[in-house]
This record gives sequence, structure tokens and C-alpha cells, in this order.
Amino acid sequence: MLKKSNIIFIVSVFLIIFALVNIEGFASDKEKKKLEPLPLPPIPKDNPMTQEKVELGKKLFFDRRLSGDGTTSCASCHDPEKAFTDASEISLSYPTTRNLRNAPTLLNVAYAKYLFWDGRAKTLEEQAEFPIMSAFEMNQNLEFLEEEIRVVPEYREAFKKVFGQEVNIKLIAKAIAAFERTLISKNAPIDRFLRGDKNALSEEAKKGLEIFKGKGKCIECHYGAYLSDHEFHALMVPENPKYVNEDKFITTRRYVAKINKYPDYMNVKEDLGRYFKTKKKQDYKAFKTPTLREVAKTAPYMHNGIFKSLDEVIEFFNKGGGEGNRVLKPLNLTEDEKKALKTFLVEALTGEDLQIKPPEIP
Repeated sequence: MLKKSNIIFIVSVFLIIFALVNIEGFASDKEKKKLEPLPLPPIPKDNPMTQEKVELGKKLFFDRRLSGDGTTSCASCHDPEKAFTDASEISLSYPTTRNLRNAPTLLNVAYAKYLFWDGRAKTLEEQAEFPIMSAFEMNQNLEFLEEEIRVVPEYREAFKKVFGQEVNIKLIAKAIAAFERTLISKNAPIDRFLRGDKNALSEEAKKGLEIFKGKGKCIECHYGAYLSDHEFHALMVPENPKYVNEDKFITTRRYVAKINKYPDYMNVKEDLGRYFKTKKKQDYKAFKTPTLREVAKTAPYMHNGIFKSLDEVIEFFNKGGGEGNRVLKPLNLTEDEKKALKTFLVEALTGEDLQIKPPEIP
């Protein structure tokens, strides 16, 4: 039998190893949560970039043929003049319908691991098809769209040149995705700062950066080059009272619940976010962590556009999020700290204006 002293020694060694492993894991986790400058965007092997493909995608992005009634293009809800949003609380919708959520910016979308507020798409190619066929967005039949594009000689020739194939919806999506991967923030002060230019940020913005990383706890979910953890969190953002009881909004909410096989879709009273898709308890009213790059240009905020300004967003987090959430706790930021944090968000994370001239549509 082992002596008592030997047992104590073995237990002590085990505890030391356990502590070291956990400290190392904690350190590596902390190390992951840092800010990084934007690298070159990832390009999927099955959709390599070419200038011709990007130009084709750009034309399709601005082409209203992609909608059922010929009035809406991708650029309608992702307007270059509005930081590739539509600046609406709830995004623009197909005539006589109402959308369900706010249109997120497409700036830097090449770095996103999930698309849409509920993360139902994992690639830009997959994402591109959803709004086109959505009953409350562009309401277009995909097979009909193929024929609409195929009948245009310029498009038909472009698809053969770029892809070596006839027009089909998968190639349409690939071309649009290629264009969207070019929508990248350039020369943001935070990137220059992280690369060594300590004069890229004002003293107030530097104070805001310290709050962002420290007392404000922003970096817990907004880190890396994209400034997002690519996760989903239930912050219990309140429903937008302007829309929550509107008939058209109720219709869309029920429809989304119904097509996702939510059993009690007729009685759903809230946007349940990712839960509609996964039916997992942890995803109840959870939404994707958005990027904070270009955040000064992309108001209103949250999945339902309920906050009109960054001041309102900061105050929401400062108070510990929405009622009943288990993610956030009050931050107790002072007015000066909130001001410095806002300065960082506005000054450091805003790049040069991306000039995109709408192309001539064939």
C-alpha cells in the first residue's frame, strides 16, 4: 500500500500539473483575445478571384433583374453610399411585405465565418441565394432568374468567359461573392496603430482602447482582425416597439418560424434569433456578434435597429444588457470613460471611404 506521505506527494504533483495546464489554457485564451490588423481576405479554393469575375459580380450586385418585380437589387439594401447598409431600422423589403431584421454592412464581410444575424449561411456563395429567393426580400424564382440572365447576350458571354459554363444560380452566387470580397476597409487608424504607428490614434482614442480592452470588456466578444468572436449571444435586446405588433412584421416572424419548423409558430411573439434555426436552448434569442469595423457609419444598431446611436449602444452595455440576459453585467463606466470609448469606436475603426461607382447594367 502507498504510504500517506506518498499519496500526499502524488496528489500535490497532480494539482500542480492541473493548475499549470489551466493557467496555460487561460493565458492562451487571453492571448487569442487581442486586436489584429486586417490581413488579406481568405479566398475559397472553389471560387478563385479574377478581375473579370469581380466585374461580373458587381454588375449582378447592382442589377434589379435579381428581384421578382425588377425594382430591387442587392445594392438596394447594401448601398455603397450608406456603408453597404440601407440605414433603416428594419431592412428594406419586397413591396407589400416587411423584413424582419436590420441589414448588416457588407464592408469586410469577406472575413465573416457566418452570414446573417442567425448565422444560417457559412459562405458568401451560400448567402447570396437567400435574399434573392426570400418572399419578403427580393422574391425571385431562382430558375426563372437563370433564364432572365441567360437571355442577355453580354451576360451569357461573360459567364462563358469567366466560368466556361452557361449561366446558373450557383455561378451567379459565386460572381456576387467575388465582388463582395473586395469590399474591405482600407487604412483604418487601428490597423496603422497595430502595425506600429503610435501616432495613428489620438490620446482620447488610446484611452478608449484601454477601456475597450479592460473595464468595458468589449474585447471579450470583439477581437481579432474582424473584431468579432463569430459567436452568437443572447443579450436580450428589447423588441423594436415600432414593428413588433405590426401585421406585416407578425406575418414575416411567423413565416420565418414556420419554414424553420418551429412548432408553435402561430403564437411566436418575439424574434428568437438563432433558436429558430438550431432549436438549442443556448441559442434562444441569440444573434451573431457583428464586426465593429466601420461601426460609426452603420447606424442604427442591433438586429432590429432599435438603437439609433453609439451612445445608446454603449449605455445598453454599460447597464448590463437587456433584462434577463446571462451574458452581460453592469460596467459602471463614467461619463468620461464612455466618451473615450466612443471616440475609439468612431476614430480608430473607420477606414477611408470605399468609392464604388455603380456599373452600366446590360
